[in-house]
Amino acid sequence: MARRMPWRSSLALVAVLLSACASTPLPPWPGTPAAVQQPLPRVQRGTVVPAPLGQVRENVVVTPLQSSAPAPAAADSAASVAPYGPAVAARFAEPPTQYSTPGLGPERRSFTTNAELGQWLRNMASAAPRGPTTASVLSLGASQQGEPILGLLLTRAKGTDLASLETNGRSTVVLIGQQHGDEPASSEALLVIARELAQGLLEPLLDRINVVVIPRANPDGAASGNRTTASGVDMNRDHLLLQTPEAQALARVVRDYRPIVVLDAHEFTVVGRYLQKFNAIQRYDALLQYTTTANYPEFLTKASQEWFHQPMLGALQSQGLTSDWYYTTSTQPDDRRISMGGAQPDTGRNVNGLKNSVSLLVETRGVGLGRMHLQRRVHTQVTAITSALRSAAERATNLEQVRSFVARDTASQACKGQVVVEAQATPTQRELTMLDPETGADRTLKVDWNSSLTLQPVKTRARPCGYWLAASATTAVERLQLLGVQVLRIAENGGVLADTYNETARETTERADVRGTVAGSAGTIRIQVTPVRRAIDVPAGSFYVPLNQGLANLAVAALEPDTQSSYFANRLIGDLASTARVMSVPSLVFEDSDE
Repeated sequence: MARRMPWRSSLALVAVLLSACASTPLPPWPGTPAAVQQPLPRVQRGTVVPAPLGQVRENVVVTPLQSSAPAPAAADSAASVAPYGPAVAARFAEPPTQYSTPGLGPERRSFTTNAELGQWLRNMASAAPRGPTTASVLSLGASQQGEPILGLLLTRAKGTDLASLETNGRSTVVLIGQQHGDEPASSEALLVIARELAQGLLEPLLDRINVVVIPRANPDGAASGNRTTASGVDMNRDHLLLQTPEAQALARVVRDYRPIVVLDAHEFTVVGRYLQKFNAIQRYDALLQYTTTANYPEFLTKASQEWFHQPMLGALQSQGLTSDWYYTTSTQPDDRRISMGGAQPDTGRNVNGLKNSVSLLVETRGVGLGRMHLQRRVHTQVTAITSALRSAAERATNLEQVRSFVARDTASQACKGQVVVEAQATPTQRELTMLDPETGADRTLKVDWNSSLTLQPVKTRARPCGYWLAASATTAVERLQLLGVQVLRIAENGGVLADTYNETARETTERADVRGTVAGSAGTIRIQVTPVRRAIDVPAGSFYVPLNQGLANLAVAALEPDTQSSYFANRLIGDLASTARVMSVPSLVFEDSDE
C-alpha cells in the first residue's frame, strides 16, 4: 500500500533545502589521508600473492582448496593454436607468483566452473570467522539460464546485514569480474582476492573497509566462452537500461551497499582487429580508465586520478607490468581510429560513477589468448585490484567526505544553470606503442586518438528542478529506483510549469559505442526535440523525479529523450508526451512510490 508522505513540497520548504545545499563550502583537497594514523603494513614477497598486500599472519591458510571435477572446456578456454609466435610470447614471462584456483591447475583445460566458484566462496565464508573477519556468501540473483550470481561480503562488522554494516561505519568497496564471459582472468583473480581478504594477506584492510567480491557477473557467458549474456546482450552496456537480470543484480548491490569504490575487471583483445588494421599486436599488460561521462563531478575525477590511478600505475610498474590508458578500436576494418572507453552513460564504469562513486576499469590482455599467459594475466589483475583496495583503505575518510560534498552539491544545482545532455570524446592524435608481430619488438604508431579525458559537450539545456513522468511509465520508474534514484508518486491532482518536448525529427538507428554496434541492442529511436515552456496538469498517480538529490545526474542521463542511451530512445518510456522537464519548484502532494 502506498504511504502518503507527511509533508507538502511547498516552494518555501524546497527553497530552504536548496539554499542549505548551496551554502555547502567547497572542501579543501586533502593532501594526506586523514583517516590513516600509521601507514598500512607492507610484506615480503610470498609464494601466493605479490607484495605489497597487507600483513602476514601466522595462521594464514594458503593451501589450495579441493575443487570438483571440471566441466568440459569452454570454447575459448581450450588449448588452441597460439595467435602469435615465440618472439611476442617472450615479452610476457611467467610472474614470480603462481596462483591457485580450481581453474588455474596446471593440467586444467577449462576455467573455474560456476559450481566450483560457489564452493570456493562458501569455503571462504566458513573459514573466515576464526578471527575478527566475518564473511557471507551473497545470492545476488540468477542468470538467464538459471545459474546463481554469487558474491562474498567480507567485513569486521558484528553482522553481515545492511544495518550492521551501517553501524560498523566502514565504507564499502565492490569488485566485479567477468561481465564478459570470454574474459576469464578477472574471475580467477577475484577468487584469489576473496581468499586473501578472508584468511590471508589482505585481511588487515578490513579494519578500514568492507568488501563485496563478485567474481563472475555473467555465468552463462563464462560457461559458453561468449562475451554476451545468453540472450546476446552485452551486459556492460546495460547498466542504465537494466534490461538483463545480470545487470539488475549488480544494480541492487550498488544501490544497497552504496560503495565508495567500484572496480570492474575485464580483459581486452590482443590480436584480432589490431593485427588487421595496424599489422601490430597489443603490447600492454593492463589498460586502465575511470569514469568519463557527462556531469561526473570534478572532485570524483580528481580522486580517481590522484588516489587510485596514479598508485595503480606504480604498483604495476613495481611488478614489471606495463600499462596505459584503456583504448579500443571499432570492428570496421577501414576505421583506424583508436578510442578510449566511451562517454555514454551505459557502462558499469560510467553509471556507477554517476552514483557518486570512484568507478574504475581494469583490463588485462586476454581475449583471444585462451589459457596463454594466464598466470601473468591473473597476476596483473591481482596487482591492480590490490592497489585499489589499499587506496580505498587509506583514503576511506577522505572519500566519504568527497562523496558527501558532491551529493549535496549535485542536489543544490536543481533548477539552476546548465546540464550537459550529451557529450563526446575529443579527437586528437598520439603515439601508441604496439608490438611487431614477427620480431616482438616495440613499434610506435601515430594514431588518431579519441580522448575521453576531455569531453566536448554536444548538447546542453537548462537544468530542470525535476522530471514529471506519466502514470504509465512504471517500467522507467522501477529501473530508476533500482539504480537508487528517488521517485515520488503524485498523490493529488496538480499543475507545474514545465518544458515539454516538441519533436522535430525522428529516425531509428543502431545503438553504437566506440567498438561498433552494441551487441543485443534493438534499434534506438533518435529524435530531435525543441523544449516548449508551458503549464501542464499532472494527475494523481503520475510520478515526479526531483533533481535536488545526489543521483540527479543519473536521472538526467535516463530521462532526456534525445540521446541514444535514454529510456525513451530504448522504449522504456513509450510516448514522448509521458515525460516533461519541470522548470519551477512544484507545489504538489506526494506519497511514497515504493509498494
